[in-house]
Amino acid sequence: MEIIWYALLGLFFAAYLVLGGYDYGVGLSLAGSADPAARRRALTALGPFFLGNEVWLVAAVGVLFGAFPTLEGDLLSGLYPAVAVALAGVILTTAAVQLRSRPRGERVRARWDRAVVAGSALAALGWGAVLAGLLQGVPVAADGRVAGVTAVCTPFVAAGALALLTLVGVHGGTFLALRLPGAAAAGAARHADRLVPVALVALAAATAVGLASDRVRRSVQQPVAALALPVVLAALLLAVRAALRAGRPGRAFAASALALAVPVLGVAASTWPYALISSADPTASLTVTHAAASDPTLRLLTLVSVPLLPVLLGFQVMCWWAFRGRVDDRTPVYW
Repeated sequence: MEIIWYALLGLFFAAYLVLGGYDYGVGLSLAGSADPAARRRALTALGPFFLGNEVWLVAAVGVLFGAFPTLEGDLLSGLYPAVAVALAGVILTTAAVQLRSRPRGERVRARWDRAVVAGSALAALGWGAVLAGLLQGVPVAADGRVAGVTAVCTPFVAAGALALLTLVGVHGGTFLALRLPGAAAAGAARHADRLVPVALVALAAATAVGLASDRVRRSVQQPVAALALPVVLAALLLAVRAALRAGRPGRAFAASALALAVPVLGVAASTWPYALISSADPTASLTVTHAAASDPTLRLLTLVSVPLLPVLLGFQVMCWWAFRGRVDDRTPVYW
């Protein structure tokens, strides 16, 4: 049963990165627009989905706390700087998006838009650092002490954070290419197309740094899965570019969505059967079985969650179906 819950944890976090990823990607795109109307149009395209996407993060955190309490403690303490950056970005983006329309002056709104950009960058960098930190190992000792939170601040973690930032930028561009009308959609598609080579370079850099890192090589338990991860991501990025140039924004969005889900699956597969690998003391590493709660707890959580999961999935499908298509003059302005 613990394997099922571990898969569910990965599913929820991957769904959050896919759905929240285009939130942050759209937020990053505001940095390249000097036109207030264009920034408002981008946020209008995002509006119906914005708050609902964050539900998946809440669900993932709920699974982590309830089904994997030991993993939760070691993860949050061992990767504290990365988690703090990510959550700061989530909070800043959420607040700035909802507050930007309160003032009437464009200058003040522009400041809030810059806060949206900053929060989106922090969230993407933070979650990228969390994934890279899991892949290189967490400095937690057998007694639960963290061997210095700065141990997570390595070149590989920085490279992984930058790689996820570029993936989020591409994903936001494909989302806008799918949702915006006419010339605005074409501009978003060109923006995403230009970001693909940047993402490929960032991915190659993270791969090279990881191959050169002793900590990463020691932490990886399944080398084939670890080596397949950058290959699959590169193929998906090339698929994004091909779809954009063929005028297929739906396919481009699907490929960029997979590119944000794959890192979660790749990290989990690369470290299997461990949920968390200690870089400070190998005996402190947690297998999925040891990290999970007791069987009675997992059975109780299953009884509670079985009726909730279809509701969560149904809400997401309903939201996308209700607001399918491109924005136009009749679209409600949210932010």
